[in-house]
Order: sequence, then structure tokens, then C-alpha cells
Amino acid sequence: MTIISILTLGIVAATIIGVAAGRWPLLRADRTTITLIGAALLLGIGAMSLEEAYAALDLDTIVLLFSMMVINGSLFLAGFFGVITQRVVQFARGPRSLLALVIGASGVLSALFLNDTIVLMMTPIVLDVTCALRRNPLPFLIGLAVAANVGSTATITGNPQNIIIGSASKISYLDFAAALSPTALIGLVICWIVVLLVYRDEFRGGPLTTPDVLRTRVYRPLLRKAALVISLMLIAFLVGVPVPLAAFVAAATLLATRRLRPERIFKTIDWNLLTFFAGLFVVTHALDVQGWTDILFTNLAPLAQAGMVPFGLVSVVLSNLISNVPAVLLLQSLIPAFADQERAWLTLAATATLAGNLTLLGSVANLIMAELAARWGVRVTFGAYLRVGLPVTILTVAVSLILV
Repeated sequence: MTIISILTLGIVAATIIGVAAGRWPLLRADRTTITLIGAALLLGIGAMSLEEAYAALDLDTIVLLFSMMVINGSLFLAGFFGVITQRVVQFARGPRSLLALVIGASGVLSALFLNDTIVLMMTPIVLDVTCALRRNPLPFLIGLAVAANVGSTATITGNPQNIIIGSASKISYLDFAAALSPTALIGLVICWIVVLLVYRDEFRGGPLTTPDVLRTRVYRPLLRKAALVISLMLIAFLVGVPVPLAAFVAAATLLATRRLRPERIFKTIDWNLLTFFAGLFVVTHALDVQGWTDILFTNLAPLAQAGMVPFGLVSVVLSNLISNVPAVLLLQSLIPAFADQERAWLTLAATATLAGNLTLLGSVANLIMAELAARWGVRVTFGAYLRVGLPVTILTVAVSLILV
């Protein structure tokens, strides 16, 4: 055990704790800044070389994340998300059906696109609608967030940790979706039931009088082009084209336009998130370079050999302690210990994602919802979220461990 390896462990631990908490004491540092500082410190002490840091970058994941952000930005500018939410509200007959439609739209869209983006797009509209209807927005907001997490379980493109797993496991898009879609569908029903039970007094009203509060501006040429390009992209996924390649070609096709200035789409891209992942790849790779991953594997391999259920429970706990993306990056080293490695990858994907519903801090989608709600004067407390998140997590994780 060398001084550098001990310092490496300390820096990685401090970085992951900072990522989990969202800040470091005495510094104005967000999660992205923390990972960059951690990566720089590791390079500075010689824990790895620049070449090793470059090799740590999972370019498949970065390219796929970037491509999905371009696609989501195009859909947003075309008015797609507003149209979907508008239709949801129009079809609602009462508060229960409104909740069901919000959960359904959030879950389905999050399966096709990144869940963080769906929450970002839908939260202001849900707030607008519930405010106009003079209803408590809290159950609808929490339902939106938990459904986004659950729905994103179904596909490789649903959330960042699934993108990482899809890249590392080489499981096809169709096989991944076939294995985890049942869990996601049952999970959405569970979300609806739990929110109704927790907020039963809020759903005892009669039919809704839907106000005309949604004024969605639709850019039809871009919407038609996006619909065609995304349809072809999904077909490419299903026939076995590498997911990052298909998504990148689709994104580039949407950028090739005479009508829309590219900077409008680039402004919708979460560059912080891309930088965060790049830094996180470097930080976690330092553990591998310094031999800590081998030590972790040696100590946790017996747990992996104990079966999928213990492995899944460790994934849930670790995902809430250090966040799901770092947990996936650490736990993927245990996959070779399983006889059925594909099932282990799928279990990791399901449990790490569903674990994000346990607390308000469990996923970026939750934090996005809470932050946007706060700007509207709606406070989503840790306890209020936990009342829904705890039973939803227990039930959906149990379903995933049975079905996967």
C-alpha cells in the first residue's frame, strides 16, 4: 500500500461524497466542479497519467448523451413536449385520471428519451396546470419525478446509468427493453397507486374543469423532421445498429437544417452534465489504476456469488449513498463473478435506477423537479418526497428482482 494509493482513495472518497451531497464545505462547487477538481488532484499526485485519464473516458456514453440532448433540444424547440402535456390535460376527466396521464406521459417519454430532460420540460407545465386548477401540485410533481425514474428503467437511452451499462454490457437495445419493460410498466402502476394512497384527500374531488392555460408554440417543419428522424433511429436500434452510432447520426441529421440556428439547440444541451460524466469516469478509473477495484472485487465477490438479490440490494444501498452513476461505475467490476452476466447487468440497471426514487437526493431528475418547483414557490421537502419514494422503491425493486 503506497502513499499515492492511500491519497487516491481519500480523493476519490471526498469526490464521491461531494457528488452525493452536491457541495463541498467552504467552496462554491457543484457536482461538476467537484469531479473536475477531484480528477485534477488525482492527476496532480500521479495517481494516473494523462494517457490513462484519456483512456478512462467512455466515449460511447459521452456521444450517446450528447446525441440524445441534441434530439431532446430539437423536440423541445419544435413544441413536442408541450403538445404531449396539452393532450394529457385535455383527456383528463378528474384528478385521478390527470395523475395517471401525467405519470404515463412521464414514464413513456422517459423510456424513449433521457428522464432528466423529460422532468425539466414537464415540471413547469404541471405546475402551470395544477395552479390554474387550484389543486395541490405536490402529488403531481412527485408522481412526475418517480414515474420518470421508473419509466427510464425500460431502455438503454432512458437515463445516464443505463447508457453506461448498455455501452459496457453490449446488450442490444431490443433485448434490454424486452427484459426491463415489464418492470417499468408495473412500476408506473405502483407509482400511481402509492401517490393516490399517500395523498388520498387530494383525489376526492369531482370532474376537472380544464382551463385553457397551455399555449404551446409548435414549429411544424422541425416537428415533422424530428418525428421522421427519431422513427428511423428507433428502427435502427431495433435492427441492431450500435445505439451511440444511430443516435449520433440522428442528432447530426437534425442539426442539418436551413431554418434553425444551431446555437438554439446547443443552448438546450446540458454541458455541465457531459463534463460531470467525463470527470467522473476519470475519478473512478483512478481506483482501478491504483488497485482498489481489485480489492473491492475480492471483498464483494462472495456477495455477488450469493445471488442476484443480495447484489441488487447492495446496488440500491450504494446508489443512495454515492448516487447511481458512481455506484454503477464501481459495481460493474463485480459482473464477471456471475455465471449469467447479462442478467447481472440488467439487475444492476433496474436496481440502480429504481433506487433513485428512495429519497429526494436519489436522482438528478428529483432534484430538477424540486428546484423548478421552488422557483414557483412550491416547496418539495425531503419528508414529503420520502412518503412516496420509500414505498415506491421497495415495491418496484421487489418487482425487478422477481422479473429480471
